[in-house]
Amino acid sequence: MESTNRFGERGWPLVAKRRIEEAIHLLNKQEWIVQLLIRVFVGYFFMETGWAKLHNLDGFARRFAGWGIPWPHFNAALSAYTEFIGGLLTIFGIGTRLVSIPMIINMLVAILKVNLMSVSTVDDFVELDEPLYALTYLWLLISVPGWMSVDYLISRIFGFSSSIAKASALPFKDSAVPKVSAVTVP
Repeated sequence: MESTNRFGERGWPLVAKRRIEEAIHLLNKQEWIVQLLIRVFVGYFFMETGWAKLHNLDGFARRFAGWGIPWPHFNAALSAYTEFIGGLLTIFGIGTRLVSIPMIINMLVAILKVNLMSVSTVDDFVELDEPLYALTYLWLLISVPGWMSVDYLISRIFGFSSSIAKASALPFKDSAVPKVSAVTVP
C-alpha cells in the first residue's frame, strides 16, 4: 500500500482528518453564497406576491373575509405590505432579523387560518409551501444575512460587535472546527 508507506501505518487518519477539516473550512467560507441566494430568491418571491396582492387588494380582502379573518381589508393590506416590504428588505439584507419576525407571523397565520382547513394527513401538511417559507425566515432570524448584506455593512461601518460581523467572516483559527496538530506516533 503506497498511501500507508508514505504516511506511516498510523499517520493516515491524521491526514484524512486534516483533509476533512480543510473541506469543512472551504465550505464555511462559501456560506455567504447560500445566504445570499436564499435571501434573494425568497425575498423576490415575497416582494412579487406582495406587489400582486397590493394591486388586487379588494379581491385579496374578499378572500380574507371568506377565510374568516377579522377586519379583512385591514389585515389584507397588512399582509400584502408585510410581504412586499419584507421581501424587498430581505433581498438587500436590511434588518433581516427584524423583518423575519413579521414574515414568520404572516406564514403562521396563513398556515393556521387557511391551510390547516384542507390538511387531513401529515403528507398534506408536508406538501404545503408556507411551512418552508416560515422555516426559511426562522433560519434567517437565527443565522445571519451574510457579508453581502446591508446589515453586515452597517455593523462594520458603525463597529457593532454583533453576531452578523462575527459569524459572517470567521477566520479558520476561530472556526468551530478544532485544529489538529501533528502527533508523532512511535
